[in-house]
Amino acid sequence: MRKGYLGKRIMAFTLAGAMMLGMCACGKKKDEDNNLSKTVTEMFNPDSEESTTESRENNDDNSKGDTEVNMYDFEANEACADYDMATNSVTGAYYVETEDYYYGDEEFNTNEYNDLAENPWMSVKLSPLSTFAADVDTASYSQIRTNITNGYEIDPGMVRIEEMINYFHYDYETPTGDDKFAVHMEYADCPWNDDTQLALVSLNTEKIDFSDAPESNIVFLIDTSGSMFDDNKLPLVQQSMCMLAENLTEKDRVSIVTYAGGDEVVLEGAKGSDYYEICDAIEGLEAWGSTNGAAGIETAYKIAEKYFIEGGNNRVILATDGDLNVGVTSESALEQLITEKKKSGVFLSVIGVGYGNYKDNKLETLADKGNGNYAYIDSIFEAKKALVDDLGANMVTVAKDVKLQVEFNPALVKGYRLIGYENRTMAAEDFNDDTKDGGEMGAGHSVTAIYEIIPVDSKMEVPSADLKYSDGADNEIYGSGEYNNELFTLRVRYKEPDADDSSLIDFVCKTDSYSKDGSDNLRWAASVAAFGMYLKDSEYMGDTNRKLIISLAESTEDSKDDEYKQEYIELVNTYFEEMD
Repeated sequence: MRKGYLGKRIMAFTLAGAMMLGMCACGKKKDEDNNLSKTVTEMFNPDSEESTTESRENNDDNSKGDTEVNMYDFEANEACADYDMATNSVTGAYYVETEDYYYGDEEFNTNEYNDLAENPWMSVKLSPLSTFAADVDTASYSQIRTNITNGYEIDPGMVRIEEMINYFHYDYETPTGDDKFAVHMEYADCPWNDDTQLALVSLNTEKIDFSDAPESNIVFLIDTSGSMFDDNKLPLVQQSMCMLAENLTEKDRVSIVTYAGGDEVVLEGAKGSDYYEICDAIEGLEAWGSTNGAAGIETAYKIAEKYFIEGGNNRVILATDGDLNVGVTSESALEQLITEKKKSGVFLSVIGVGYGNYKDNKLETLADKGNGNYAYIDSIFEAKKALVDDLGANMVTVAKDVKLQVEFNPALVKGYRLIGYENRTMAAEDFNDDTKDGGEMGAGHSVTAIYEIIPVDSKMEVPSADLKYSDGADNEIYGSGEYNNELFTLRVRYKEPDADDSSLIDFVCKTDSYSKDGSDNLRWAASVAAFGMYLKDSEYMGDTNRKLIISLAESTEDSKDDEYKQEYIELVNTYFEEMD
């Protein structure tokens, strides 16, 4: 049974106050009596002997059923344990339970999403080219997980299938020699439609150890407005940023800018190795006031430009719930602001937190237009994935303005549909226009796209038109000679991180890339795509159901070893159980 909104707010204020007290006592490394070798990651590792599981059990009797909490009764270690107790796990991961503290009634939900129409079927005869920008964001999947875990409905605008697919790691070959990318292409029968096939296209870069990366100039831009007070907002951001700071070195420079009603420079130009100083500054932040995000952005970029490193990794990391209510607040105005700022050569990473007043539409726009990436953090577990495990991918850009263009052979394919990437599709002529934005890829990123295609001999029809001058000409050209075994050609255009002119490479998917069931990579991506279509109640999902989604996922070899894929399977089951 859900508690009343007011009671939850009282509980949230009390617990957050205790959390701040506890962080001062147990979150700092500088206490020499504490174990200096204990890292932030170890402190929040569910498998660690030092985990707070025992503390949670010991305090369980005192915490259940209480509706009034006196913050002065908390000691430092108890505060840490209580914060840990306010988490949940699908497969052992820790997630902040939003429902136990606030929101509750639907009238308090002011989340905002952009709900775009799904990509339709396209006739190869009329539109043989499919063009889109690379997308390595993962925020959609994390938000879906949070909503399912907490029993909330899934807003269709929250579901971006490309972000769901690209959340996971795939078994792709790495680039060789001087190649910027490795490319994988294949196609198989479609599991939800007997009359179509699925084609997979992937592009991935080489992973690097962040310690071997170029020097970094990083500005933490942290929202400290009143809306960030809740446990799954500023306190989670503080823990996450300290986790990231552990991986910085003496060659890196760190600054911290905060914003509420105004903006403040909390730390400027510190060495990455000054962990104590960085985390002291982060842990001392408090949430209060209105939200003037534009002022914070202006100051953060000013600081980033001041410490700009030529040939280095210059980046602003924005952590917020996106609830901007002072100064520049509209999505279009924020797009204009960040488009101007990216000309400085500083990249932007956006970390979203919270629920209830979350502005996904604004944060996605900032990341897309700021030459950056967008992740949603709902737990320490997710923070570790985004800011430690995938640190090189999310923080070190190796290619910018990456665009992909697929040209289908009309002799073999009569129709296609790109699944996802609705807000990344581009006009065919924009592919060769270097003034048009693409997407950014970091070291170790992979971009996976799925096309549902209609073979030329399929009984399924695709809307088309009769052409007087070119009807049949394409089939005569591509259906004979050297092209008769080519399903499609993939072209990739990209720029080096500090370049203005693009490079072009192309690859061909031939008919010998077909297999009936596809590889593990294709089947996993197909499972995630099917789940995304089901969540959106897509008109294109065909025979998709729980059994199909789970069977595709469980048929892959690493589904039993990859903790994120294990979690996905259990998440799907949880969703359908809640629906029953």
